[in-house]
Amino acid sequence: MVVDNLHVAANPTALLDDISSNEGIAVVAEFKLSINAYLADLVYSPVRLLADIIAFNNAHPIEERMKDFGQDDLIAAQNTSGIGPVERVAIRRLKELSANGLEKLMKEHQLDAIVTPGSDASSLLATGGHPGIIVPAGFNEQGVPFGICFGGLQGYEPRLIEMAYAFEQATKVRKPPMFKP
Repeated sequence: MVVDNLHVAANPTALLDDISSNEGIAVVAEFKLSINAYLADLVYSPVRLLADIIAFNNAHPIEERMKDFGQDDLIAAQNTSGIGPVERVAIRRLKELSANGLEKLMKEHQLDAIVTPGSDASSLLATGGHPGIIVPAGFNEQGVPFGICFGGLQGYEPRLIEMAYAFEQATKVRKPPMFKP
C-alpha cells in the first residue's frame, strides 16, 4: 500500500532549519572524534588524526583539488574540542525532532518505508540515525542521473535493501557513468 502526501511536520521548512542548525553543531564534533578513532585503529596508515588529513591536503593542493572543494568542514571539525554542553543540547534536540517527526509519522501510519526523490530525506533520516538507500531512478533533460531514496527506521535495513533492489530490477534505468576529462 502506498500512502501519499504525508507531512513530517506542520512547517517542514522550520523543521529542516532546526535540524540543520543542530546537525551542524553535532556533526563537526562527532566527526572529529569518529575519524580520529577510526584512523587510530588502522593497522598501518601514515595518517592518524584529522589534523594529519588537513596537513596532507595542504601539502597536496592540486591532487586534492583544494580550489574545487576546500576543507572548511574538516577545519571546523578540527577546531572542536569534543562533545560539550552545546553539543549535548544539539544532539538531544535532534533526537527530539526525530522522535516527534519521522519516527512518529512512520509508527502512526504503520509504514515500512518513506520514498522520496533523490536525497530530499537525507537530513531527516540522518537526524535519528535512520537508514536510507538511494538507487538510480532516471535522467533529467540534460542526461544527468537522479535517484530515489528508500528510508526507514533503525533496523529496517533488510526491508529497504529488498525494496531498493526490487525497484532497480523493475526499472533497469541505471547506465554506467560516462566521465569526461
